[in-house]
Amino acid sequence: MTGKIVNLNTARKQADRTKKRTQADANAAKFGRTKAQRKLEETEADMARNKLDQHKREEE
Repeated sequence: MTGKIVNLNTARKQADRTKKRTQADANAAKFGRTKAQRKLEETEADMARNKLDQHKREEE
């Protein structure tokens, strides 16, 4: 009967890494946007705001 020798510290650290990676993936799916996506949305919002401002009537 031979068994594989397992270093418990290594096994514990690997389990922690797996748990953190799973949590990070879940957060990225829930909240994550790339920098390019944030910049694009910001630019589109600015363009929409400017277009709306251009159609305002001037008060005298």
